[in-house]
Amino acid sequence: MFKTLLEQIGDYKKDAILTPVFVVLEVIMEVVIPIMMAAIIDYGLADQSIGKVVAIGLAMIGAAMLALWFGVESGRTASSASSGFAMNLRQAMYERIQTFSFSNIDKFSTAGLVTRMTTDVMNVQQAFQMSIRICVRAPIMLVSAMVMTFLIHPRFALIFLIVIVCLAAVLALISSRANPTLRRVFHEYDELNARVQENVNGMRVVKSFVREEYETGRFEKESEKIRGLFVSAEKLLALNSPVMQFSMYSCILLISWMGAKMIIAGSLTEGQLMSMFTYVINILMSLMMVSMTFVMLIMSRASGERISEVLAEEPDLYSVPHGVKEVPDGSIDFEQVGFAYPSNPGKEVLNDLTIHIRPGETIGILGGTGSAKSSFAALIPRLYDATRGEVRVGGIPVKDYDMASLRDNVAMVLQKNVLFSGTIKENLRWGKEDATDEEIVRACRLAQADEFIRDFPAGYDTRMERGGANVSGGQKQRLCIARALLKKPKILILDDSTSAVDTKTDALIRRAFREKIPDTTKIVIAQRISSIQDADRILVFDNGRMEAAGTHEELLGSCPVYVRRLALLECFLCSVMTCVYYNMSTVRKQGRECFHIILASSWNHRYFRQCVYTIRLPVDSSHLQYIPGILFPYCRHLPGLTSVPGNRDTFRGRFLAMQFFCNTLYILYHPLLLPVL
Repeated sequence: MFKTLLEQIGDYKKDAILTPVFVVLEVIMEVVIPIMMAAIIDYGLADQSIGKVVAIGLAMIGAAMLALWFGVESGRTASSASSGFAMNLRQAMYERIQTFSFSNIDKFSTAGLVTRMTTDVMNVQQAFQMSIRICVRAPIMLVSAMVMTFLIHPRFALIFLIVIVCLAAVLALISSRANPTLRRVFHEYDELNARVQENVNGMRVVKSFVREEYETGRFEKESEKIRGLFVSAEKLLALNSPVMQFSMYSCILLISWMGAKMIIAGSLTEGQLMSMFTYVINILMSLMMVSMTFVMLIMSRASGERISEVLAEEPDLYSVPHGVKEVPDGSIDFEQVGFAYPSNPGKEVLNDLTIHIRPGETIGILGGTGSAKSSFAALIPRLYDATRGEVRVGGIPVKDYDMASLRDNVAMVLQKNVLFSGTIKENLRWGKEDATDEEIVRACRLAQADEFIRDFPAGYDTRMERGGANVSGGQKQRLCIARALLKKPKILILDDSTSAVDTKTDALIRRAFREKIPDTTKIVIAQRISSIQDADRILVFDNGRMEAAGTHEELLGSCPVYVRRLALLECFLCSVMTCVYYNMSTVRKQGRECFHIILASSWNHRYFRQCVYTIRLPVDSSHLQYIPGILFPYCRHLPGLTSVPGNRDTFRGRFLAMQFFCNTLYILYHPLLLPVL
């Protein structure tokens, strides 16, 4: 640990070395002063020589001034060295974190890394400053004063030696007991930081559900846990002060008693006894400083170990020497790929996936929660490595690429988008640092972001708040898509990144991709069928496996999972709609009776604006007899529903009525529910 930390002193070695030098010179001056004081008493006053008193007094003043200057310089160099050391530690940790893969970051957690770079570095900085100053001063002062007391009389030195051994044993016992508790304290700090971060990021949700008191209670529990651990540690560390005080006053009493007897016996002078008291104070103050430093070192030891863990962590993913710099094309191949997250290596989330994706092909991916859609996408830019099998991009295994070159050619837009503090232009230029204004505008037009950006008073120079808090979710997603397009990637991955965009804008984005970037391979992960139904192929994932692949029409006739998802996603999401129109008349079409149900959205609902879903269900006369008798009377008698007389009854009802209606239809006709947009 110490070697890892001390390597980060860097350019501040000079100040780190000068500090102990100045401290040693300061101690020498302070050790000389009691000798001069004894000389004044024994020679100046005893001989009643004013000249000797003045001469020795001037020498004492000179020594005191030098001690003062050396002390000031040691403080300046110690501050410079410790602050520079802390800066280098933070920089080294930050650079190391930038090389981490997702699995490395998952190991430490975001809150844990923040605590290490703030609280832990501050503790180590304080300990380092005390180490190069107080921890140098105290032992040297202790040894120097011990030598001087030995020269005055060896029996006094024996008293100090016994006291020092006893104190060392007590301090070692305190350290062994307190250090584990302090490590737990810093672990709880991580949890507290995570709680604060979670609460601040989700403040809108907290307030919308009126959960302020609940969140305050959770924070109070974490704070109370930290307080309890600190109290346990401080109970042990508090023993340090009374033990030190007892030792100090015991030494003074013993030296006073022994010194008085020696003066009476004539083996000790008054000046020597006075200088002895000065050395006693110096020795005991040195012990007190050692004790204080010891407490700080115990606390910083846990912090130092946590920092060393980050600095010693090796990234799970790294570029091979002389890795491939150019990606030939946007083709993607998965050969018998299996993948398990490092946190749970025994459970594969992706099993035996084999697929070939051609350059420029548009691939839609559909599946339920936990079906490994995002895991599949994360393997392409090598955010994780496959557990088994091989992933190739452009016909070359991803492990053979230089990672920076690979990720420059694979742009990924996540559902949880991140915008940084700065102007819109600065955020977009993350995709390409030297992008011109024309390139930025073109990318924004493709992402359907140019229109709302120009509505801002400052346009593209509008300043984004941290996390993009001053734009809506859909606007944030479009800005992130534009940022990815600026890279001009060979592969573009959209991981449910249009979920907050209305269907009209979603359709415009898909059309722009189809017309403007036809050579770019596009991987679109979506929950809405309408977002991927025009794809060249749709991959259906279920429980970590690819159940089927084909076009929208092919999957309708061959994949029950796709049909189920279609019904659930496109029909049952409509249960949030507020208007239901149904026509009970029998309509002849192609020789069959059809029961027409029209689900019309509320005109103010942003996800279904200007959309009308029509479900045509082939039924026979028996079905027509019992469906109205079961469904519509039930709806009619629900509270809050109204009936308008006429050939067509119009119900404006609550969510429960519509949900019951659609769920019953699904039970009866789920293989036949084919919404047409």
